[in-house]
Amino acid sequence: MSTILRRLPPTEATGLRTGARHSLAEVYRPADLIILGLGVMIGAGIFSIAGQQAATTAGPGVILSFMIAGIACLLACLCYAELSSTMPTSGSAYTFTYVIFGEVWAWIIGWALILELQFAAAVVARAWGAIAVGAIENFGVEVAQKELVQDALVFVILVLLTGVVALGARVGLRALWIMVSAKLLAIGAVIVVGLPHIDVANFGEFYVPPKVMDTAPATVLEVFVGQGQAFGWFGIFAAASAIAFAYIGFDIVATSAEETANAPRAVPKGMIRSLIIATVIYIAVALVMIGMVSYTRISVEAPLASAFRAVGVGWMVHVIDAGAVLGLSTVILVLIVGQTRVLFSMARDGLIPRGLASVSRRYHTPTRVTLVIGLVAIVLAEFVPVLTMQELVVIGTLFAFAFVAAGVIVMRRRMPHLERGFRVPFSPLLPALSLVATLWLMVNLRVLTWAWFTLWMAFGLGVYLVYGRRNSILARPHAPERQPAAGGRHRR
Repeated sequence: MSTILRRLPPTEATGLRTGARHSLAEVYRPADLIILGLGVMIGAGIFSIAGQQAATTAGPGVILSFMIAGIACLLACLCYAELSSTMPTSGSAYTFTYVIFGEVWAWIIGWALILELQFAAAVVARAWGAIAVGAIENFGVEVAQKELVQDALVFVILVLLTGVVALGARVGLRALWIMVSAKLLAIGAVIVVGLPHIDVANFGEFYVPPKVMDTAPATVLEVFVGQGQAFGWFGIFAAASAIAFAYIGFDIVATSAEETANAPRAVPKGMIRSLIIATVIYIAVALVMIGMVSYTRISVEAPLASAFRAVGVGWMVHVIDAGAVLGLSTVILVLIVGQTRVLFSMARDGLIPRGLASVSRRYHTPTRVTLVIGLVAIVLAEFVPVLTMQELVVIGTLFAFAFVAAGVIVMRRRMPHLERGFRVPFSPLLPALSLVATLWLMVNLRVLTWAWFTLWMAFGLGVYLVYGRRNSILARPHAPERQPAAGGRHRR
């Protein structure tokens, strides 16, 4: 048991073990990290999630849901900021857990991140294909054999974006700046054009009387409550859980730490600023959408597009389509980058084949693991019904959030001497609140999602016991000295 609980010394996590720890070139500036965060947090959901949640769950109170979700994610973001400022490494939550809790827990978090990022890339690519086909049809072009065309588009976008990431961080960064800028212009047009059509009466009193659902309980919370419920305060908080999923992605900024100049200070600022900007943008779009049309008349299939059609501005549909296509393109790009860095770190630590940690001399990126990730994403997107499994992405993310929040509390006690570029204020209160908020979001997931997640983690634990435990760098005779089981300074 002691071998699987061995911990990685903090100095080894940040570069003293091998030259490979800092073999990734520094390419990111503070502004680039904000673009990275906006690239993954603002996707097509910005044009739909507010309307869908208003129509089915929260009514006009969905504005409060956005605020609640923003606060919950900000708490998690602050915890990520402290740990990434202490251990600026591409492994993010995986490496944080390796140092604080031990190897087996690090593997579990790494395995959860693989689920999150790999499935997310496939899910978003599949959604991108559907939206791209819809955008073509909105121009009056009839698409024959729609499914075949969608499959082809998904293949093309994944090959293209995998190639961009494999060619180097600088190439991907330039492409990201262009796409995010264009996406923000489309969102700005939505806000500016929609503002004059807002009718304050559509906001009502925000609070809509609760309504008991006649469907069987599906989420863990509904099972405990004994019934499903929409609207009212229960609906507002339930919508906040769904909306929080749209904000997820700021954690991927932490995976860029090794490639960022002055990472202990730049990465926390990049994460926090990108999350705040994304929250403001989401709330602004939600206000416009709810203000243009009463929540009782919102189309769940295309909320924002139908709202603009209802007020006589049908041409905005094409702007929304362009924003959605660009939005999902940047999400896929950043997801591939994040997944590449996590697997690169796990391979470097020997928990998965070390050959995946090789860095291309020509492109200065982990090209080999990037190509593997792209190939797996293509297989999942083309042959697996990933859109029915998208909650698996969420539970993997929230699982990591919980460990990061707990990690801040534990690291403050075990390793108070470590230098931190950022500190969570009012600790341990805020990290504890973050942990509670994360658990609340998790119990709002379906029981079926929990079952699939449990199976995935059990399979992953088996992989660790068969391969990772024996091939870990800490299992080798020349391995760096392990952290003591309790607190205190580690010996160099």
